[in-house]
Amino acid sequence: MNELLKVNYDNDRITLSARELHKFLGVTERFGNWFERMNQYGFQESIDYLGRKVFNTQAHQELQDYEITLDMAKEIAMIQRSDKGKEVRQYFLELERRWNSPEAVMNRALEYSRKQVKALMEEKQGLIKENKELKPKALFADAVSASNESILIGQLAKLIRQNGYEIGQNRLFEYLRENGYLIKKGERYNQPTQKSMDLGLFEVKERTITNPDGSTRITLTTKVTGKGQVYFINKFLS
Repeated sequence: MNELLKVNYDNDRITLSARELHKFLGVTERFGNWFERMNQYGFQESIDYLGRKVFNTQAHQELQDYEITLDMAKEIAMIQRSDKGKEVRQYFLELERRWNSPEAVMNRALEYSRKQVKALMEEKQGLIKENKELKPKALFADAVSASNESILIGQLAKLIRQNGYEIGQNRLFEYLRENGYLIKKGERYNQPTQKSMDLGLFEVKERTITNPDGSTRITLTTKVTGKGQVYFINKFLS
């Protein structure tokens, strides 16, 4: 498969440069205006994209860019309704298929295991013991401070990592689906199961978005309650 655009594999997901996508699509509109218009489709900072600065060697100046998720890039490509948009969307779908293939998942798991083994071999026995003694205290403090408000599942993954268990957003979503906390398929995909709601682990936030053409659409966002944060952090670290 020819590389149409450079992508980054980090934090268990695929991202790419919004500026490079803008250039590939052949959009004549100024990048800043174009990206602002794309955001009117309901994309959210820190969830769908993150701002970053890039240095243009030809112009000798720093420019604003955004690292966008593959899902956001696919939707933008579809919005363009051009041959270039169709071409790059097919490219993104193939990247996603390869990323989620059993071989790729296994390779990432093996690489993670190798890093963990190396880290444990380099760590002194005394530090391991000290970490085990301090971890419950840190866990308790983090769990209590996090329990005041509902958070996104991606933020829960960060909390779990901060408490010593390495997991990213995609792997956490997969775990929650496979263990009966989130619905696996259908119209309610990634929404809480009845079991989760009965336990008080999640809540669903409803938001109405107005599209540029005046029509509206409703989005449902699954969020982890304070009780759910304490529940899952303790579950992963136990």
